[in-house]
Amino acid sequence: MFFFANCKKIKKQKILLKKPRINNEIRVEEVRVIDEEGKNVGVLKTAEAVGMAGEKGLDLIEISPKASPPIVKIMDFGKYLYQEKRKQRDSSKGTREQEVKSIRIHLGTSVRDLEIKAKKADEFLRGGDRVRVELFLRGREKYLDKDFLKERLERILNIISEEYKLLQEIKKGPRGTSTIIEKTK
Repeated sequence: MFFFANCKKIKKQKILLKKPRINNEIRVEEVRVIDEEGKNVGVLKTAEAVGMAGEKGLDLIEISPKASPPIVKIMDFGKYLYQEKRKQRDSSKGTREQEVKSIRIHLGTSVRDLEIKAKKADEFLRGGDRVRVELFLRGREKYLDKDFLKERLERILNIISEEYKLLQEIKKGPRGTSTIIEKTK
């Protein structure tokens, strides 16, 4: 019971550390103040700036604590949090995490099956993902000539119709040979 209660306190402390300091939490003597319209008021004493924000019914929010002197803005704290969440959401909209999809072939894979796997690789590349092409080897196949294995892996690479570049040279691993490809931009 004590352990769980302690965890909740720690989580609350982490959340408090992430939010910016506001009003009387700002502990420096002087700050550079930006008013609610975005105009630079100048460098003022912190107590003066807090009083100015209080007169307007707004908060004094520390925007850039590492600047010298720290930069603060007079605005509603709820509005500030909303704008920050919106900025994060908008910035993460355009980014897409690239996945590494995998296609596995064997030495005896027929040409028709290679074409099907190459079509799948084309789909992955068009979707913006990277593709790991693996030549899976079993038993004694692992000890075949490296050039022969490289040529077998290049068979499927030649069938792929999308333009791509090799991110990783063909290398031998414990289960066979593999490479990673990515669509050229």
